Amino acid sequence: MLRRRHALYVGVKQTLLTATTQHGASASLREFANGHEYFGFTRGKDASGRAGVWYREWAPGATRLALIGELNFWDKHAHVMTRDDFGVWSVFVPDEGKAKLNHDAKVKVHVVHTGGANDRIPAYIRRVTFDKDGSNATGRVWLPTAYQWKHEKPAARGEGVSTQAPRIYEAHTGMALEEERVGTYDEFRELILPRIAKAGYNAVQLMAVQEHPYYGSFGYHVSNFFAVSSRFGTPDDFKRLVDAAHGLGIAVYLDLVHSHSVKNTVEGLNGFDGTGFQYFHAGPRGEHPAWDSLLFDYSKWEVLRFLLSNVRYWLEEYRIDGFRFDGVTSMLYLDHGLGKAFSTYDDYFGINVDEDAVTYLKLANEVAHETANAMQTRCVTIAEDMSGMPGMARPVAEGGLGFDYRLAMGIPDFWIKLLKERRDEEWSMGELAHTLTNRRSHEGHIAYAESHDQALVGDKTLAFWLMDAAMYTHMSKTTPSLVVDRGIALHKLIRLLTFFLGGEGWLNFMGNEFGHPEWIDFPRAGNNYSFKHCRRQWSLADDPLLRYEQMGAFDRALMKLDEEHGVLAAAPARIMQADELGKCLVFERANLVVAVNLHTTHSRTDWRIGVPPPERVPGDALTTLLNTDDKAFGGQGLIQGSPSYPRTTTAWDDFAHSVQVYVPSRSGQVVGRVKADGKGPNSK
Repeated sequence: MLRRRHALYVGVKQTLLTATTQHGASASLREFANGHEYFGFTRGKDASGRAGVWYREWAPGATRLALIGELNFWDKHAHVMTRDDFGVWSVFVPDEGKAKLNHDAKVKVHVVHTGGANDRIPAYIRRVTFDKDGSNATGRVWLPTAYQWKHEKPAARGEGVSTQAPRIYEAHTGMALEEERVGTYDEFRELILPRIAKAGYNAVQLMAVQEHPYYGSFGYHVSNFFAVSSRFGTPDDFKRLVDAAHGLGIAVYLDLVHSHSVKNTVEGLNGFDGTGFQYFHAGPRGEHPAWDSLLFDYSKWEVLRFLLSNVRYWLEEYRIDGFRFDGVTSMLYLDHGLGKAFSTYDDYFGINVDEDAVTYLKLANEVAHETANAMQTRCVTIAEDMSGMPGMARPVAEGGLGFDYRLAMGIPDFWIKLLKERRDEEWSMGELAHTLTNRRSHEGHIAYAESHDQALVGDKTLAFWLMDAAMYTHMSKTTPSLVVDRGIALHKLIRLLTFFLGGEGWLNFMGNEFGHPEWIDFPRAGNNYSFKHCRRQWSLADDPLLRYEQMGAFDRALMKLDEEHGVLAAAPARIMQADELGKCLVFERANLVVAVNLHTTHSRTDWRIGVPPPERVPGDALTTLLNTDDKAFGGQGLIQGSPSYPRTTTAWDDFAHSVQVYVPSRSGQVVGRVKADGKGPNSK
């Protein structure tokens, strides 16, 4: 089956490279993915040599197209377009004369088809604006002077994720402010990026950038794939955000939605040429039963050109550093994986798999990496797949799908289920260890304890699951609470365990690093269009009198530990002890040994744990590099400073050497060698 799928991919790729159109045969997939340079609005010359703007649109089912807008006072007869043999319509608007296409001018295309006529937004449009109430979407001709980039991408400088594993800060521009309103790209650049840099993350994953008509969709019902969402600012505003992130050494990943599209006919692609099968599958196969959206037909090479060009466009036009491909599970399976357990290999290799989608994902990854190579930089691709499809994060040449990583989606679901159903006294150490390490070897995984998914309406953040109403009354450092003490202790341990055991990269949704309370709820009719739960309360973390600040300090220490020791880039952890009676776990990764005591009351004294040999970790003693019980992290402070533990020749945990440590209940320690500067994550 893998060989057959690979043969299908090779055949489709060859077809794309040799297909002759106006563009001629392509020498590479990147060259084939040039639709954005041809379709939509592009500067050029006509046959007589006049300078101006070409507008081209693929609409094979239409009978007539006309460009309308401010240039011709919306006259449907002024700029009628010409059709070629491939169903591509075009019109040239010269720079000379009264009817000119000025930068940021309002435009639409009048499409006539057998079922009637509609005014539509061009498919490759790069900017769309709405009225203040969110209605009346209008295309804009975006032909600005070239943006002058100030900073090289971190990967091009040999920094960040080019040398380390990704530590991803998942963020949403609109809800990033504390004020109860929609934030902008400029505000995110000025106010939020410095926080991300200070927190120690080397990548930011931005949601809801592609234009979408409904704010409450979290950006997942995309209407205009080449346009940055205008509710947050202009394309140049977004470029300034990316540029500033690069200046801070932060890579920028885009949440890329190629799994489906909004049904809207005014703003989106639905029925663009009058048919129901131009970009999407016709009939029931073209509709997602759970998302109320339309599904692309990945067998059509003009659809492939549209989507592959979109991948290349974001990399070249906005210097994006990577993509999180949304809804990959939905793409891979004809039933979209709904309600499926994926418990047998038949689920991955049976008739339920959409092999056209498999081929598309291989092509998309190849275009992404080929484009990055041409730019002498790096592109990181991440699959949002909960099915565990084999080969998801292996090279295409091996028969894999070509992603660099897949999201370890089972881990946050496991934590939420555990908190809902069992007291921590009942947690199984073996189950914890197995769940957090159960992943396909030699495939990169992005671990996370919670993302935006776990905080949407109907659920709560981990902090809120742990502390609930006490967060309203007892988060002050002057108001002791056993509920809060327990909640903060477990919040840190959940993150420590997931970070070390769960994957080869890390992801955190903005605000969760300091235990953001409550849930996420976008303004809608059901909440009287309130922004109360669609913002981030940074003041909670900034207030030195509140315990949120301590939770944020722990997260920074965890990121610093990876910066100094390369935890995530190291080989997977080795479980050394899983004590069910004592509720303890010990494991080793990156020459660091982690001892976690999840017992609710019993502290471990003189606890012997194996340590790597002197040739791997030099010195007569090992030091506590990170202690979750540190007062600076909201702990009890039962251990003062960063104690050293003498190395002994007593063999333990399959090591020839060991140390004896003291680990209080509901706490964990990372033991290793202090870096040459003498500073560890606990240092202030």
